[in-house]
Amino acid sequence: MSNILCTICARSGSKGIKNKNIRELNGKPLIAYTIEQAKASGLFEHIVISTDSDDIANVAKEYGAEIFFKRSEEMASDKAGKLDVIKDAFEKSEKYYNKTFDYLIDLDATAPLRIVEDIINSFIQFRENDNDNLITAMPSRRSPYFNLIEIDKNGKIYLSKKLDVGILRRQDVPKSYDMNASIYIWKRNIILNENSLFLKNTGLYIMPEERSIDIDTELDFKFVEFLMKNKKEY
Repeated sequence: MSNILCTICARSGSKGIKNKNIRELNGKPLIAYTIEQAKASGLFEHIVISTDSDDIANVAKEYGAEIFFKRSEEMASDKAGKLDVIKDAFEKSEKYYNKTFDYLIDLDATAPLRIVEDIINSFIQFRENDNDNLITAMPSRRSPYFNLIEIDKNGKIYLSKKLDVGILRRQDVPKSYDMNASIYIWKRNIILNENSLFLKNTGLYIMPEERSIDIDTELDFKFVEFLMKNKKEY
């Protein structure tokens, strides 16, 4: 087993869905899916929850995760960046367990449709390509070269991305992907010393759309619930 820390960051105060991280989804709390996937991967000795909520902490413990600190108000605010929160959990974990982790894998609690193989295979790809960090995404449903528009201060509408040559078919434009906020992987020195997600040696693990829904709204929640009820593997 590689020396990998797993973090799952789940704060209270979700504006889109009340108590989102512990809301029951198809028979169990949302965060439980991610904890169970992390355990089933066999990659981790420690699965650490970063939360400011006693309710989330209690549910996470019930499903086998570890909680040894409570996230500060500063780290739980809307202004706190995701990278800062993850780095905070990583540093606290190294101190608490008195050990140095070689890698960090952060799993988002709002992406329950990932499967265990996504966690394992993304880490294998990360190691094989010797990436500094890795993100996950799905193929874009719509090309930003055809569908993404902006409006300038004068009210003029224009395409956000333009090519130097005229292309009429979507099949001919560069491939684009939507980040799905599912799995993030870092080498130790990168998570501790870099403040950007996009680096020269960032890897991309591609997942299908049906495993890439990030629950942010009530509609997302209902859609995921529908998929789960109609697929036995969840």
